[in-house]
Amino acid sequence: MIGLKGTMSVIDNSGAVIAECIKVMSGGRYARLGKLTEALLILDFSNLIHTLAGDEIVCVVKRARPINPSLIGTQAASLKVKKGDVRHAVIVRTKKEVGRPDGRYIRFDDNACILLNQKKEPLGTRVLGVVAAELRQKKWMKLVSLAPRVV
Repeated sequence: MIGLKGTMSVIDNSGAVIAECIKVMSGGRYARLGKLTEALLILDFSNLIHTLAGDEIVCVVKRARPINPSLIGTQAASLKVKKGDVRHAVIVRTKKEVGRPDGRYIRFDDNACILLNQKKEPLGTRVLGVVAAELRQKKWMKLVSLAPRVV
């Protein structure tokens, strides 16, 4: 589950290293904590939204690889973002466990995302880690094909 101000690593070669979620775009679920009857205190957090693998977010790049001025051509072009850039991204791994239809639960060691361009295509040309199989169900086939392994 990744909510507002949640940080995650970026696992493509766009140049970003760490990103922070600032808005959930699609697929977000409403987190409702419900009622606490013993203390007669009603907690209704219906405005909290969290995301799972395959959901789209808007994020800000918190840390990026430095762009060396001596690089030319394709090496400089591969570093497409800098610190402070606001980009769309897709969540590909979450620490929070996710139930699968066969009864298994899957969780990862970290939260991770892949940055997108304006056409909802991956900004980088490579994916540098494993991604969740839920991306296939949510129609992110390009990300699945770029990934070295789908778990």
